[in-house]
Amino acid sequence: MSAIFVAGLDGRGLLIEAPILQREGCVVEQKTSGRELIRDLMGSGARLVVLGPRLEDLVLADAVKRIRTTPRLRAVSILVLMPTSESPAVDRTVLDAGANAVLRRPLDRSLLESWLAKLLTVARRVEVRIPVDGQVVGSARHTSAGHFYGVARDLSTHGLLLACPMRLAMGHDLELDLRLSEAPMPLRLLGRVVRDAPDVRWPYLGYGIEFLSVPQTSLSAVEQIVRTGAARFGIPCEGGIHSTLRRGLWVYEVLQPTPCEDGWQVEIRRAPHDLWQPGNGGPFFVVSANSPTEALLSARSFLARNA
Repeated sequence: MSAIFVAGLDGRGLLIEAPILQREGCVVEQKTSGRELIRDLMGSGARLVVLGPRLEDLVLADAVKRIRTTPRLRAVSILVLMPTSESPAVDRTVLDAGANAVLRRPLDRSLLESWLAKLLTVARRVEVRIPVDGQVVGSARHTSAGHFYGVARDLSTHGLLLACPMRLAMGHDLELDLRLSEAPMPLRLLGRVVRDAPDVRWPYLGYGIEFLSVPQTSLSAVEQIVRTGAARFGIPCEGGIHSTLRRGLWVYEVLQPTPCEDGWQVEIRRAPHDLWQPGNGGPFFVVSANSPTEALLSARSFLARNA
């Protein structure tokens, strides 16, 4: 039996408005304040939070942001239910803070149940760092498409958290190539930007990506990553800086090699030259090789081609 935490609205009617909760055996737990909600979420195992605007101690967007930027709560889904009296601008603010969806009253039951079903079945995520080649596709004519390098994090079979240097807009479709060291070819996925992710560190921008189309071979690989855990594919540790390079307006930090199951990985970070201080670079790329020396040489080679 799973718990759903509710705050900022009267949760007693939620079981009536959404019979799916009773069918799934969910228990609705009412919280009186945003701080109580966040405190009780820790270690609760709750998968879903339903919020309204009537929080007695926090602004709604701030409550969403606190949940989204707390490492132990990143996997919690957030659904916001808004009365018609609230300004439509609040919806955009709450989505930018990290909510999965905002629905307006009077609620369409089928739409509400559809979102609840989706959020309650969010697949297990694993914390990974996988290098990504990205390309904006299918955007409006006035939107400038572009290629970028980034890092995939918080991977699930439904989507991922993307850290990249390019500003993206809600609704942008992305073609993503995930590069695994043990796979001869990149995993190609098509996703859509569904939210901003403010917990990704500056100077990089973070986005929640929902998968739209995943070929079966790529899906099988993603399922294996999620099933076997991040350690199977290697997560770069927070090691020291091996070397730094300046290229134009950027300073690149090449971190010390870290072991993974099938070899070694080196993470590359960068920051603007006029703002750079050792250790404050944001994620740029990850390279893999069979030995620490080869991984460092691969990082240098990558920077020579792309920096």
